[in-house]
Amino acid sequence: MSDSPVHLTASGPPETVLDDEPEEAQAALADALAQPVDEQRAAVAAVVARWPRYLDAWAQLGQLGRDDVECYAYHRVGYHRGLDRLRANGWRGSGYVRWRHPTNQGFLRALGGLRVAAAAIGEHDEEQRCAEFLHQLDPEWKQVNR
Repeated sequence: MSDSPVHLTASGPPETVLDDEPEEAQAALADALAQPVDEQRAAVAAVVARWPRYLDAWAQLGQLGRDDVECYAYHRVGYHRGLDRLRANGWRGSGYVRWRHPTNQGFLRALGGLRVAAAAIGEHDEEQRCAEFLHQLDPEWKQVNR
């Protein structure tokens, strides 16, 4: 069982807020994304290799994939790593994980990217599941892919 608190809301399910990523990892990702476009993918991959639990790094790598299958794979890894992180932070399979908390955005970005990538490779049932899950986690979710 986790020592991380689960935030209760006055009007509904509990809300999970993920912990911050290490400052060094955040700086490394920002530096990688500031590289010339043709060098970004390799630079972000190096960040993922150093911090394999960094959800936004996986989501960003998914955006930089060379084809639809590669994008799908990176987003799927970010999504599954995110489920692990959510559970470690007290999430029990239901409740809110809202975009308004910056520390949740990497997970939600990976899940949103997985939805888009699933559509691109014809996995329409997966696309629908991801869309429904996004709205269950954050009922205010509106962005197609952040």
